[in-house]
Formats: sequence, C-alpha cells, structure tokens
Amino acid sequence: MKDLLRFNYSQLVVLLLFALVFGCGEKNDKWIKNVNVGEALGTSYSIIYLSENELDYQPEIDSIFKGINQSMSTYIPNSDISRINRGDSTVVVDHMFRDVFQLSNEIYNATQGYFDPTVGILVNAWGFGPGKELEMNKGRVDSLLQYVGFNKVKITPDNRIIKSDPNIYFDFNAIAKGYSVDRIGVFLDAKGIGDYLIEVGGELVAKGENKIKEKRWVVAIDDPQMDGERTSKRTVNLKDNAMASSGNYRKFKIDPETGAKYVHTIDPLTGFTKTSNILAVTVVANDCATADAYATAFMAMDLGHSQEILNSNLILEGYIIYLDDAGNVMEYMTDGFKMILLQ
Repeated sequence: MKDLLRFNYSQLVVLLLFALVFGCGEKNDKWIKNVNVGEALGTSYSIIYLSENELDYQPEIDSIFKGINQSMSTYIPNSDISRINRGDSTVVVDHMFRDVFQLSNEIYNATQGYFDPTVGILVNAWGFGPGKELEMNKGRVDSLLQYVGFNKVKITPDNRIIKSDPNIYFDFNAIAKGYSVDRIGVFLDAKGIGDYLIEVGGELVAKGENKIKEKRWVVAIDDPQMDGERTSKRTVNLKDNAMASSGNYRKFKIDPETGAKYVHTIDPLTGFTKTSNILAVTVVANDCATADAYATAFMAMDLGHSQEILNSNLILEGYIIYLDDAGNVMEYMTDGFKMILLQ
C-alpha cells in the first residue's frame, strides 16, 4: 500500500539536530525524552515529547497517519480523495478532509491562486504524481488548465464535494504533511504533553521547550546548494510555532532526449513547471498546514509577490534563498524570522 506522498514535496528538508539537542536515552531529574520515529506518508518522521514518565504513543501515531492516508492519499485507490477524483459524488468526507479543503480555499484566495490543490491533473501529467505522465506541450497544458482552479469546487454542509467538471483532480500533497504534523500535535495536547517537537518530512511543530537542555527547540535548515554532503544554511530556535520548507534543488526530472530540467513546482496559473530564481523557501506560522501551503505557493511566485504577502500577513514569517540577476546567492528574511535565528 502506497502512502500519501511518493516524493518529498518539501525539498528544503529541515534537519532535526537530534544528536546535538539530545544524548541517547538522556534524562534529567524530572524530564524523560520519549521518541517515535518511522516512515509514513511517503517520507520519514521523528517525534520527541517530554514527560515525567516513560510513554509510547506509537499505536496512536500510526492511527493518525492511517486516517490521513485513507482520507487524502492519491496513492490509495479506495481513499476518499481517490474516489472523489474518479467522480464518485456519494463520498462523505471526514473532518480532516474538510479542514484541509477549507484551509486550502483560504490560502488559494490569499495567494491569488498560486496555492491550488486542483493542480493535481498537471502534477500527474508532468510525471510528479501517481497518474500517467504525458508528453507535455503548450496545447496539452492549455487543455488541462481548464480543469484547474479551486474556485471550481466546493464542499457542502453535509461534507460532499461538488466539482464543476468531473475531470478536476485534487492533490493535497502540498498541505497534507503539514496537516499531519498539526494532528499529532492536537493528540499530544490532549494527552497533556506540553513540550514536544514533531517532524514529518521536514515540516514541523515545536511546542514548549527542550526542558532537558533548558532552552528552546533547535533545528537547522539545509543549504540548497550543498554538493553531496548535507550542510545547514541557517539554524533557528522555535517555541510554540510551526515551520515548513520547500525547494526545487532535489526534486526534478531530466528529459533524456533534450536534457531539459523540469522542477516539481508547477505554476497553477500557467500550467508549466516553474523556472525561477527562487532556490528554497521556509515559512513559520501558527500551524504547520498553513506554513506548508504558503511555502509551496512562494516557490511558484515571483520574489516580490512573496515579499508582499509576508509583509502584509501578521501570522507569517519567511526566509527565501534566491539568485540575483548576476547569479549570486541572496537571502531575504522577515524581521520576525531574524528574531529566531541562532548566530
């Protein structure tokens, strides 16, 4: 059974510095480090939560991932989203699907369509999804664009999905990993856990502090221009917020005949894979689903447009690595992002 994401769509993977943050089996007089690690949603995850007693929530964590897959995995034929994509109008979606649908609609409007989960038909056609890869040209892109647009779908009060055209294809991959992080956080909150660090495929939520080290949670951001060995570009400390990243430096395809490079970011407005001077984006927000979606949108936008949104949205902080006109690597970061940097 295939999971939600075959590819790691958040290519600017956040390195959790577990070796630096914790020693193996480390505890102080009061706090115990509990860890669950594994693979889910087509990627890896690491969850650290502190408590006064040893705990193991692996069965509950597995159940959360299973539920998200059943709701939103395009790789599972009988999932809700797969049935909807095949035109089954009888599907009554769960609260998780509704949460993601409604948040997607909000961010679709806030980004003027640059975040659009109905771009799935193009994701498949370009060879980055579970569907059949097609030979792409302007005519084919234009024909597929008629099925793209989150304004062409809606959810009813009884949780049924209405599409203006049966060929519209949902793909929540660019928000579902972040949402899964949030759901695990909700579970730990309900268990009374006040200090944790949850990471799924590079998207994360940090709550409270690393009380074993008596400081905030520390994570590093990969250098998008690393050659071979993974190196960090920046290190930040987090408390009671979420962070998600995206980039094109690892996920791309090379046409064997022409040598053309196709990155996985698809511009929902043009239908073409995005050629851009943006190397990588990191977004900090109150919840990980929001950070995940905006990080994806900023990869498709021009730098100036992303800066406008970051400067006008009080709940977002951002860090963008890009190339200037001369090909020099440059960095843009909001004032709030600068405040969480570790020098």
